[in-house]
Amino acid sequence: MKLLVIGAGNMGLTYAQGMARSQWFNRRKLMIYDINPQLIARLKKEGTFDVREQLEDCVPGADIIFIAVKPYHAEELFSEIKDFINPQQVFVSLMAGVTIDYIKTHLGASKVVRTMPNLPAKVGKGITSYTESPEVSNVELITVRNLLDTTGEAIRVQDETFIDKSTGISGSGPAYVFYFMQSMLEAAQKMGFSDHDSKVLVSNTFEGAVELFHQSDLTPVTWMKRVASKGGTTQAALDSMEDNNIKALIEEAAYAAFNRAVELGKEQ
Repeated sequence: MKLLVIGAGNMGLTYAQGMARSQWFNRRKLMIYDINPQLIARLKKEGTFDVREQLEDCVPGADIIFIAVKPYHAEELFSEIKDFINPQQVFVSLMAGVTIDYIKTHLGASKVVRTMPNLPAKVGKGITSYTESPEVSNVELITVRNLLDTTGEAIRVQDETFIDKSTGISGSGPAYVFYFMQSMLEAAQKMGFSDHDSKVLVSNTFEGAVELFHQSDLTPVTWMKRVASKGGTTQAALDSMEDNNIKALIEEAAYAAFNRAVELGKEQ
């Protein structure tokens, strides 16, 4: 099996690195293509990948092709490679808002898997939701799932509406967490903690809370009740959040990302 990743930006390189170092891929080199000369030179020097500079030299021989370019480059890329593809190739899209129908129509491919990755894939903690066109076989889908799992965990969703929905939860979600962390960092600094101590307090609190959640079947609501006591400090903080409608605002933000994902799909 030969793999090709088109686009060595944040997501493309992250998935390429995950697949290249995985035991499942047996450490074989995979092909990677990009148009940035400096990036190509660096990747060649590192020697991890089979770096290609011409699409006609790598597209025809690939069995699975990951497309990790910006959505607004999709049409141009498809016009460049459509003459080199064959009906047996599987195309895995990491592009936000680009629908399966758009890819099939403009690229001329039939086997398409659309995904929604997220940034923690860079540290092996990513979550990638995915769905496929009917032409993708079960064996091919299992192979794609194994490849996506090299950066964390992949979940198959019912259809493309759930790709857009997962954009609002997991795709954009890390930014919500960072937003909350930044707010807590600033609060700690205003209280007089140093930058270093503020970072330790906030990062370890998030990491510890997530680990508690992972190691039990308890819901977040149950954990909040365990931390808070009536009339106590934690309850005062939670009451403040409720009074300021924080939960509704977070839900509204998630739906804003979801709605924008839908809009992007319609703009293609």
